[in-house]
Amino acid sequence: MSDERYDDLFQAENEKPVDYKAIFFEYLMYWPWFVACLLVCMVGAWCYLRYQAPVYNINATVLIKQGDKNKPNGQNVSLAAMQDLGMLSMANNFDNEVEIIQSRTLLKKVVNALNLNITYTEKRTFGYPVQLYKNTPVQVWMNPDEADKLPSPLQIQLDYTPDGKVQADALFTRNGKEETVSKHFDKLPGVLVTPVGTITFSLKDSTNIQESHTICANIISPTAAAANCKSRLSAEPVSKVTTIVRLNYNDTHIGRGMDFLNTLVALYNRDANDDKNEVASRTAEFIDTRIQIINQELGTTESQLASYKQKAGLTDLSSDAQLALQGNAEYEQKRAENATQFRLVQFLKEYIDNPANQMEVIPANIGLTDNALATVIGQYNEMLTERKRLLRTSNESNPAVINLNTSIEATRKNVQASVNSVLKGLEITRNDLEIQARKFEGKISNAPTQEKELLSITRQQEIKASLYLMLLQKREENAITLAATANNGRMVEEPLPGGPVAPNGKTYYLLALMLGLGIPVVIIYTHNLLRFKIESRADVEKITDIPVVGDIPTVDTQGSPIVVHENRNDLMEEVFRSIRTNIQYMLQEGQKVILFTSTSSGEGKSFIAGNLACSFAYMGKKVVIVGLDIRKPGLNKVFHLSHKEKGITQYLVDPEHTNLLSLCQPSTVSENLYILPGGTVPPNPTELVARQTLDQAIELLKQNFDYVLLDTAPIGMVTDTQLIARVADLIVYVCRAGYTHKSHYALINELKNEHKLPHLCTLLNGINMDRRQNGYYYGYGKYGKYGRYGYGKKYGYGYGYGYEKDK
Repeated sequence: MSDERYDDLFQAENEKPVDYKAIFFEYLMYWPWFVACLLVCMVGAWCYLRYQAPVYNINATVLIKQGDKNKPNGQNVSLAAMQDLGMLSMANNFDNEVEIIQSRTLLKKVVNALNLNITYTEKRTFGYPVQLYKNTPVQVWMNPDEADKLPSPLQIQLDYTPDGKVQADALFTRNGKEETVSKHFDKLPGVLVTPVGTITFSLKDSTNIQESHTICANIISPTAAAANCKSRLSAEPVSKVTTIVRLNYNDTHIGRGMDFLNTLVALYNRDANDDKNEVASRTAEFIDTRIQIINQELGTTESQLASYKQKAGLTDLSSDAQLALQGNAEYEQKRAENATQFRLVQFLKEYIDNPANQMEVIPANIGLTDNALATVIGQYNEMLTERKRLLRTSNESNPAVINLNTSIEATRKNVQASVNSVLKGLEITRNDLEIQARKFEGKISNAPTQEKELLSITRQQEIKASLYLMLLQKREENAITLAATANNGRMVEEPLPGGPVAPNGKTYYLLALMLGLGIPVVIIYTHNLLRFKIESRADVEKITDIPVVGDIPTVDTQGSPIVVHENRNDLMEEVFRSIRTNIQYMLQEGQKVILFTSTSSGEGKSFIAGNLACSFAYMGKKVVIVGLDIRKPGLNKVFHLSHKEKGITQYLVDPEHTNLLSLCQPSTVSENLYILPGGTVPPNPTELVARQTLDQAIELLKQNFDYVLLDTAPIGMVTDTQLIARVADLIVYVCRAGYTHKSHYALINELKNEHKLPHLCTLLNGINMDRRQNGYYYGYGKYGKYGRYGYGKKYGYGYGYGYEKDK
């Protein structure tokens, strides 16, 4: 039942229209809180902004050059054709370059190049520390490999004087404990050895120290510094139709941010050029190796030729032999060219079949006349270059890398097949040339043997000489290619600093304003939610729509529960007169019986019933107040009557032998006021009030008195009051501010909806007019405290604030 009443309570509150004006004035009462909170938040925002270094935005634009897809060698065309056929799956090259330019690997190189993992600051008395970049008088350096192993930032305080002396204090954390290493230097450079690494100190060139200063150097790992830079760097295309990237970098020092962007682009171009020149570098190594071998062979052949001529004594050949040899010379030239190509292809085959060169680029542009073979080699080299570029920002498990590995393997097999095919073609050509040469050799069979040998040696010498010259030419061409490599990225707009982007003062002040207004609202709203007791008439009106006949403030009773006096116009007299008037308006013609009850004991219903009876009596009305709380009569305390006095229970038990009117005692307060005590506490109070005798008693009192006031038991504890309510014309339900629980008081809605109490109204007792309620314990109890309601001495009711209750 308590849960149902709790739901009824909030249902009743939700059905009430929201009075925004009342809410506004309720919050307005706490205006000092709002002013104080606003002041604190605004001062806090000002202090925060005062001690925060401004962050500036530095931006630049870079043109990412895309390779010419119409190169004569056809490499890019072939690669694009393979992509179109689905043989090669690759991400957009421009997107790859954008990711590479902001990759952590590249940023770490920038950090190491500029020593960005070491920052310098100089403290100020007021405001944020001054950022030092290139104007620090003492430079700190730590090996990047050692710095990368730092478990936490290493803080160094440097105190230097104009005479060049420096005191260095290094603070670091090791194994969860803070440690400090200090050292004094009379002269720099100097070295400070710590358990986490070696630190070097040096004076900046042309530094003139005029006064003593203290600076702080903070060292973090280059990896952490690169991650920090990555979080402050953004790279995004200017538009969808261009390959221009806008770089934005945020830093607390403008010069450092500009150097960062310039170095980033420079290192990006250097890495891109290294990737482009990898094929040319491999080709240069191959050509140099072959030149050394051919040079040795050519020297040997020339020595053999000289030795043979000297030995044979040859000076000139006959004209007949010359004519015979003219036809053979043409084929011999072709045989020489064929042999040259054959040797080149053999060299190439040896290089490809070598397992150590499996994932290396194949030398290109070495003089091969077979364009198809050169094209396939170019495609293979381009795919290897792309694979290495992808591995810089990815790993072997990337789907793009896996697909590219498959394409590389297939292309390598194609290269091997093409080499073998070219070798077979050269062998066939060589056989044809030898057949033709034999025809001419038959014609000169009579030539001297010496001449034949001489021609053979000369032929070998010419082959090696032509091969040597061709390799020298290719080496020069390859060197020109290396020197003519263009940068992959070109700076379109130099780094340009913008205004401060953080902290945004307007945002923080707006946030402070919102917090300054919001915090008191939240506190007051939470405080109101935590008030689980009735505090004011507004709380009663939120819970129920039953008419409220009055509010009774707290008053000092000075030991007497009767606070209404005749011929006085004090506060309590006026309050009860107002309640009396409201009750009279609610009573119809001929209605005289007014019943007083409450949810639980201690809410002051006996106090209110007694004082209201006095107010009616002072008006000249003949009034009787009946103590029908026969379990524990409360009127005896209000009017200082003995508990042994006989009362209405004697009449209810034996109406035939008891004179009811004789039990009504005149009070000492007014001659018009009579008191009918509860009498002896019966063993069966519920059964007693349920008898028809009670109706007879009330009818008899109505005939002899103008008003009959019934002081009954708390309805939230026992059912006596519900039985007595049948004889009442008006029921006044009393609640007490700061005492009655809202969830308990919700019982009044249940009694109304179920028609258990007719003609119901309510009254609020014990309002403290000078007190702001706060700090109340929030909780919901159950209706009625049956364990405390009984016949023991501990049972008692309250009579409003300020009245001493007997324990």
